[in-house]
Amino acid sequence: MGFIRMLLIALLAIPGLPLQAADDTAVQRLTGLLNQAQTISGRFSQLTLDGSGTQLQETSGDMSLKRPGQFRWHTDAPMEQLLVSNGETIWLYDPDLMQVTIQKMDQRLTHTPALLLSGDVSKIAESFDITLKEGGNVVDFILKPKAADSLFESLRLSFRGGMINDMQLIDNVGQRTNILFLGVKMNPPIAASQFTFEVPEGVDVIQE
Repeated sequence: MGFIRMLLIALLAIPGLPLQAADDTAVQRLTGLLNQAQTISGRFSQLTLDGSGTQLQETSGDMSLKRPGQFRWHTDAPMEQLLVSNGETIWLYDPDLMQVTIQKMDQRLTHTPALLLSGDVSKIAESFDITLKEGGNVVDFILKPKAADSLFESLRLSFRGGMINDMQLIDNVGQRTNILFLGVKMNPPIAASQFTFEVPEGVDVIQE
């Protein structure tokens, strides 16, 4: 699924931090940090590397998230794409191809990183084994999916000063997507229209 890469954005991994915590503590800490923000907006930068460390793709854009399950993820030109979810339906619009893919939210998609940030945080422990490492004002959470058919092998969420700072996803073939969030705002007002999509005239529609 190519659109999964859109959900992730760029930063080289922060060096390992000491003091690994017990799972229960990690779940409580992560839940508490995510629950601080019912809405999030900001910019992102994404860097994708293959298993050998060779750069595959670098992009940037802007995003808005709202719980539960709503997000708008816009990747800038020259590889422009727009990913929108209203919590029930996901639209992926590619203006260069004049094509939009529409699919229903399902259990498999709820394991993806963007939906982790915008989803129901009370269900995180049902889907992931979680540990944390802490140092100074940086907290790293390592999430490993419990489902055998997950789209990724591990996900790191890093918070700096209580705010989401970056993510790193490693997929099942070793491809790594590093993500940096920029100018993040917590709990800004976001219009409901940001989380729906009107298909432009003349665009090909693919229903999945």
